[in-house]
Amino acid sequence: MTEREIPGRYLDGYARILTEVSATGRRLTRGEIESRRALGELAAEAGHGLRALVNAHLAAARAAWPAAPGSADSTLAAVQQVVDAFAEGYERAQRLAVRREEAARREFIDDLLYGRSDLGRLAERAERFGLRLSHAHAVAVAQGPTAYDEGAPVIRQVERALITRFGNRSVLLTTKDGRLLCIAPGHEAEILPYFAKQAHAATDGGRVAVGRPQPGPGGVVQSYEEALNALEMAERLDIDDPVLHAADLLVYPVLTRDRQAMADLVLSTLGPLTTARGGAQPLLDTLTAYFDSGCVAAEAARRLSLSVRAVTYRLERIHQLTGANPADPAHRYMLQTAVIGARLLDWPAKEL
Repeated sequence: MTEREIPGRYLDGYARILTEVSATGRRLTRGEIESRRALGELAAEAGHGLRALVNAHLAAARAAWPAAPGSADSTLAAVQQVVDAFAEGYERAQRLAVRREEAARREFIDDLLYGRSDLGRLAERAERFGLRLSHAHAVAVAQGPTAYDEGAPVIRQVERALITRFGNRSVLLTTKDGRLLCIAPGHEAEILPYFAKQAHAATDGGRVAVGRPQPGPGGVVQSYEEALNALEMAERLDIDDPVLHAADLLVYPVLTRDRQAMADLVLSTLGPLTTARGGAQPLLDTLTAYFDSGCVAAEAARRLSLSVRAVTYRLERIHQLTGANPADPAHRYMLQTAVIGARLLDWPAKEL
């Protein structure tokens, strides 16, 4: 917008002020300063650019100058005061607009992730933020060593990387409960892996979980919950992978769907380990390392910082106490399922 396009109402009273100040040398009154601030707010709300508005004030000052006898210093001081007050009002209106936009965005994110709004209305609001909820979407959640909010440098760093790589592809980056979230179209398969890579680096090695693409307005909620569940499962199972895919962890929710049945399996299979010297935990850790290493005793020993002989002794002790041989394929599945259940249910730390 050029100077000529700035409406004259934003300069109302300006020439009179310059004339009086130039003649008397006085400073602007409180009422005059407040009137300039109010005009600045109106100009910001109308969408005019601050640069063009300042230029309009300077041009008006030049036009009034020949007819303004008196001190040039007083006139320049008045111009400075007017422009400063006008810019202050302009910036105040912009800050208010930003806060309103942030509030609307946060309300939309909360409704989107918790499904608290009518889906039709939610889809309409989503278009304002670049999402078309009639399509499938997937959500990735990054969790770092500290909590993050909308103003954190991390989110700006990741956002810049995404924009540089993909431009505007209907991606929504936000935070929720201290975590960094990325919502992307389900068919854009390369976006969330790239987000995961950037978020992992930006959060100093934080963990990222990626939900599956889900269709419709409720798809974002489903994918988001899958990603959160993946983070929770990884924490319970001590999975140290930096990037988790919910599709790869679907077996664990299945195993815990009937909690009582899983608790019965854990107690009936692993309960006898509690009678061992030192309790069940060392033997349970041995089974975990043994199964995680592909049932290779030497690798399990390395992970546990034990000798192979010590691991072999523990496996034999487990066989004696439970009647199930970890090295026997016929017993292995039951034992491994029970070990996974114990980790998911936090046994033996918690009673079942």
